[in-house]
Amino acid sequence: MASMKNYYRVMLGRKSTYAQECYQGQFIGTHFGIDTDLTGKLSEDWREFNRQFIPYYLEKHPDKSKITAGLACGAVHTVSKGIPKGGIVLCPNGSGSYWVGEVVGDYSYHPGGILPHRRTVRWYSKAIARAEMSSELKNSTGSIGTVSNITKYADEIEKLITGNVSATLISTDETVEDPTAFALEKHLEEFLVHNWSQTSLGQHYNIYEEEGELVGQQYPSDTGPIDILAISKDKQTLLVVELKKGRASDAVVGQIQRYMGYVLEELAEDDQSVRGVIIALEDDVRIRRALKVAPNIDFYLYQVSFKLHKAS
Repeated sequence: MASMKNYYRVMLGRKSTYAQECYQGQFIGTHFGIDTDLTGKLSEDWREFNRQFIPYYLEKHPDKSKITAGLACGAVHTVSKGIPKGGIVLCPNGSGSYWVGEVVGDYSYHPGGILPHRRTVRWYSKAIARAEMSSELKNSTGSIGTVSNITKYADEIEKLITGNVSATLISTDETVEDPTAFALEKHLEEFLVHNWSQTSLGQHYNIYEEEGELVGQQYPSDTGPIDILAISKDKQTLLVVELKKGRASDAVVGQIQRYMGYVLEELAEDDQSVRGVIIALEDDVRIRRALKVAPNIDFYLYQVSFKLHKAS
């Protein structure tokens, strides 16, 4: 069992633009146009930080939405404060591998420099090749966004660092009842995202994008990442999509309601409403009954079909 460390995937600029400079300078950092020293302003609770700095961000970027502002401020706080000293970061280097390092310093501000909100990192000599990762870890480290918590893959990451690789697909989620369905539905998430426009949901909603990048997949909230956050084509409705992933029915219903509450309170504009969708591999009478009193949540079943063509 790996020691009780925290592990994070951190992007060093869009498409790892600043990866080389961060590696050579031994730091990680963020910017997002927040040009002020955050020393003494990084509260323990990121929600308090967001409440203070989302208005600041929106004032400087009036064309941006509260969704974008929340993502930006949350990333700044996580990198600057949320990652504890001793935390391990995996940072894509733009060449198919991840540099691995330990955060060894507190927050410092470097005005005029790239990614000025910084933490000092002691980089390891060994990088991790993406090809060596399990599909689960690969999906988590490949998620859109500046920072994501990947601590639940601690055992696999430690084995990759030490070279003792035996990657297996497992779930540490105690609410998972069916590991097989969990595996299938984790792959469904990637399939759904890549084929969104061909689905019935894609006819009315778009996965939330920011400057051409999908930021609506695994969107962070205060109760965990939302599988998919979408917005209606008329911009009036935010849609929370949650895959059952083999979990207990009550856990899934409760989780999506918490996500929807977060989106309504923290992300939705005054003229926007929030709806939810649960997607599962098999029909579930418990979910159907629970949703009888939740008319703003729909239940979808998915089917995967394929054809065989004899090679000529």
